[in-house]
Amino acid sequence: MGLFLIGACSPNINEPSRSINLIIPTENVKPLWFPSQGLSLQIQFSGEPDLEIEADVFDLDAFDTDPSLIQQLHQYGKHAICYINAGAIEDWRPDVSSFPPEVVGKPYQGWPGENWLDIRNLEALAPILEARLDLCKSKGFDGVEYDNMDGFQNDTGFKLTDSDQLAFNRWLAEAAHERGLAAGLKNDPDQIVDIEPWFDFLILESCYAQGWCDLAQPFVEAGKPVFAIEYSNINKYCAIANNNSITLLQKKLELDAWRKTCP
Repeated sequence: MGLFLIGACSPNINEPSRSINLIIPTENVKPLWFPSQGLSLQIQFSGEPDLEIEADVFDLDAFDTDPSLIQQLHQYGKHAICYINAGAIEDWRPDVSSFPPEVVGKPYQGWPGENWLDIRNLEALAPILEARLDLCKSKGFDGVEYDNMDGFQNDTGFKLTDSDQLAFNRWLAEAAHERGLAAGLKNDPDQIVDIEPWFDFLILESCYAQGWCDLAQPFVEAGKPVFAIEYSNINKYCAIANNNSITLLQKKLELDAWRKTCP
């Protein structure tokens, strides 16, 4: 029987619980992969996957990735993260018909085919998202990256609060852990302090270009990896990223195989 350590939830969802831990037997759950700081990352969602990229961790799409690719990565001693869009619906996904109309909100500006979701309605969303996590687990992924975790700060068509977002994000982390998957938070900078105890790694986009990478400090201090993705030249950010134990890489917006890393 293994043991799984988690932070206990505070009665007030706006107050993170950092001092209380529960040890729960996990006889039927494989040990979680806890990624460490300093790991290199490749993220690719378009084009033929290039497994020869020199990276420790590969972030790949949940639906598009064949299990054989993950098996190859494991044979190379690498790990695989499963990408799931948790806060928005994408009209090209095979499970799009599972989403009831009442949970589909306004279009996600700048991303055709995507609409925000009513994250308050877990009764409707939980079975869909749990099926996606089961898919990730069945394919052999080691962790999951949840995207669009900050709907409460956007014009979604729903009156979402910061408490709604925290409850949803924490549920996602627990759902991943129940399946033996490491849980990764994407962005949501204003809630990083409150949400850090639930997640195992952090992925940020354009935080150096926009000047808010310092908000990732709770993850750094907790010894958890922070992966920062920039879509412009990273040369001037490399020294500070290295000094702050943040893994920095430059990607194209289409997230194909190309990438640039810091020396």
